[in-house]
Amino acid sequence: MPKSVFRFLSRQPEAVEIEDANYVLRLPRYQDFNQWHKLRSASRGFLERWEPTWRRDELTEGSYRARVIRGKQEYASGQAVPLLLFHRENMTLLGGITIGYIRRGAAQSCMIGYWMGEAHAGQGHMFAALQLVIPYIFAGLELHRIEAACIPDNARSIRLLEKAGFQREGYLRGYLKINGQWHDHVMFSLLATDTDKGRITDSR
Repeated sequence: MPKSVFRFLSRQPEAVEIEDANYVLRLPRYQDFNQWHKLRSASRGFLERWEPTWRRDELTEGSYRARVIRGKQEYASGQAVPLLLFHRENMTLLGGITIGYIRRGAAQSCMIGYWMGEAHAGQGHMFAALQLVIPYIFAGLELHRIEAACIPDNARSIRLLEKAGFQREGYLRGYLKINGQWHDHVMFSLLATDTDKGRITDSR
């Protein structure tokens, strides 16, 4: 696995940062709005079929600012870690990945979701992001289990998860309302013990 560095301070939500020589993952900031708006707008047709229905104000600056505030609050409270993915060389926004539904106690688990701008899809960026996020989840957040669910006909997402070492666990009927309709999902998982088996490899 590529060498990565992650830093996070629970009292300073803005400080969480996961990076290697090529990528930076961090919480959204207000100054990211222009890049975020441009990328999400250009990728709307590409993304909408895999996401909950976009609100009428989805791409407004006010909606984005609320998203940033909510992300900081969720991170500070230990509920979620919403991250934007940037190419390190020029800090171009590529997409995002969220570590959500963090459960402590006996579960010690989370759910991940991700999106990639259409212009950057299929180039290995999200696979690289997972290679950074997975060690952060297991070593930094000290969780035991990562879950990910995707629509059965989302072949690209299924290939990504399988390539990253996730195992298919089951079929969930009417699991999430995506783009206005309830969809079945396939559940995948990765355990902290799985990463010791060398399944996560860089194939670029």
